[in-house]
Amino acid sequence: MNLLVQPGDSVLPLVEAINKAKKSIEIAIFRFDRSEIEKALAAAVMRGVSVHALIAYTNRGGEKNLRKLEMRLLADGVTVARTAEDLARYHGKYMIVDRRELFLLAFNFTYLDIEHSRSFGLVTNHPKAVQEAIKLFEADVKRQSYAPSFPDFVVSPVNSRKRLAAFIRGARKSLFIYDPEISDATMIRLLEERAKAGVEIKIIGRLRQKGMGLEVKKCRMRLHTRTIICDEHQAFLGSQSLREVELGARREVGLIFRDDKIISRLAKIFQEDWIAERSTAGEIENQAEPAAKVAKKVAKAVARELPPIAPVLEVAVKQFVGPDLEVELDAADVEEAVKEAVKEAVKEVVLDVAEEVVAQNGAATAKDPEAA
Repeated sequence: MNLLVQPGDSVLPLVEAINKAKKSIEIAIFRFDRSEIEKALAAAVMRGVSVHALIAYTNRGGEKNLRKLEMRLLADGVTVARTAEDLARYHGKYMIVDRRELFLLAFNFTYLDIEHSRSFGLVTNHPKAVQEAIKLFEADVKRQSYAPSFPDFVVSPVNSRKRLAAFIRGARKSLFIYDPEISDATMIRLLEERAKAGVEIKIIGRLRQKGMGLEVKKCRMRLHTRTIICDEHQAFLGSQSLREVELGARREVGLIFRDDKIISRLAKIFQEDWIAERSTAGEIENQAEPAAKVAKKVAKAVARELPPIAPVLEVAVKQFVGPDLEVELDAADVEEAVKEAVKEAVKEVVLDVAEEVVAQNGAATAKDPEAA
């Protein structure tokens, strides 16, 4: 088992693995903009390797790019499948090489995630983990239900809540957590219970509500991993945060593992990130902060200009259920709910566009430093 650390390892281990493939490559994609990986996949097809890509049907603001990617891969001879639309997102990121080696990733195949974000990936040839990944890949390609058979392979929404809850309950000394957003009430209560029992709990990321006995710090750089180190003896690494939507409504993939060498390295990196000054975040974080403020302002402005919603909604409901049914809506409640929903949606789109621009600028600078 090997650990990929981002930023640091870049795309080289992924490209090398693709270049060494003899028979097959199966890759699940949520976001993708790395031309090196795309070229390596095309070259693999040319030398007779069966390459199968499973591409998410949507991601926030990036459907157009996903469809373009599908067309390019098909033109290169890659077999392409698109995920179903039954879940809110298909957010898992992994690659299986020759059905013998699994790359389970917390990061997307993107410049922003790989070059400018704290994230990790696992490379393993553990037979049960590899076979379970194959089983999941085939189920999602065929749009069939997936039934887990290896408990350490954590898949949302199938078994992640149960497995991660048990994982947290098992902590006796410490829980070191990387998570961009912890908001699930049940998981927060579990963390508080462990803290009350004397477990040291440190969180790098964001906790949506105050938790008793839980220490929280922001990451010194953009954070895109979901990793939990338990008692410095076992760890979880994957794509699911401890929030309801990622536990219960999205396809997320992770792995619980025990490898002293890798866990020791993870714990060391965590402690370095914990004590580091956030001001060392670098260019991406410096650009992301104002982007968040701009997104908030744009969202408020759009919501402020919305016409009255309640009268329109009353007419629509009566058309649907019939004119004889009395419909009484609290106009203030309706307006507030709709405006909040619109603000959140607009904010997410603006942030996605900002991230895309930053990533493209970063990629252009990497190719031509004098263009900056």
